[in-house]
Amino acid sequence: MAGNGTHAPDAHHRFRGEFPVEVTGLVNRFGTQTVHENLDLKVRRGEILGVVGGSGSGKSVLMRSIIGLQNPNAGDVEVFGRSITSADPDEEIGVRNRWGVLFQGGALFSTLTVGENVEVPLKQFYPEIEPGLRRDIARYKVRMSGLPKEAVDKYPSELSGGMKKRAGLARALALDPELLFLDEPTAGLDPIGAAAFDRLTKELQETLGLTVFLITHDLDTLHEICDRVAVIADKRVIAVDTVANLMQLDHPWVQEYFNGPRGRAAQATKAMHSKGDTP
Repeated sequence: MAGNGTHAPDAHHRFRGEFPVEVTGLVNRFGTQTVHENLDLKVRRGEILGVVGGSGSGKSVLMRSIIGLQNPNAGDVEVFGRSITSADPDEEIGVRNRWGVLFQGGALFSTLTVGENVEVPLKQFYPEIEPGLRRDIARYKVRMSGLPKEAVDKYPSELSGGMKKRAGLARALALDPELLFLDEPTAGLDPIGAAAFDRLTKELQETLGLTVFLITHDLDTLHEICDRVAVIADKRVIAVDTVANLMQLDHPWVQEYFNGPRGRAAQATKAMHSKGDTP
């Protein structure tokens, strides 16, 4: 794997297109409820794209559609230039080993240690890797995620909430992905822990050249590390732009979200950081 002298197959075939994720005309319905109606979205290579929207707007459903866990009623999803919605299982596997996913809460296997959790995707996609090397890779990814080395042998029940998220991140990085999906990574963390996770995300994105799809409610995260933000409202993506430009958008939800009391507080924090008034 990259960074420790080994490489997964096809690791050097990095995606060179402008948009590693392209969603076109997406429709998702659950019974009589329509969550997405003709939703379009393009994710630029190398960016951190924040995804926001009100409760029930379908942020996680969109992510699940992109990674093939949700079968849309209509539309198309292309990842690395290949259609996910029409791919046969073998073709889909050839794409899935090029992304990593951190689900809400970490979604760790409770009966496995942190190291064993990180080894799961390695066993699934590259069973030919010998156990000793697989353990070395797991230890490396655990340290990369900001956890102490002894965390590799701990079980999820022995970890704090923040450590569980980092363990989930280590597993998401196991296959040296080009594309990283993060679903509410700072939810439930205190402000210091959330800021530390944001810094780690940015460092990994810059160091590894990742494209990051980041679902969040955290306004500080949007201001601090996101290059652009996609806003889901009215069953579609109504805008994709910088936070500064979105704040000028004449849409009730956008105005309340970015210019409400919490939005103004996040802006003030961002301004203080840019002036060096806070560490």
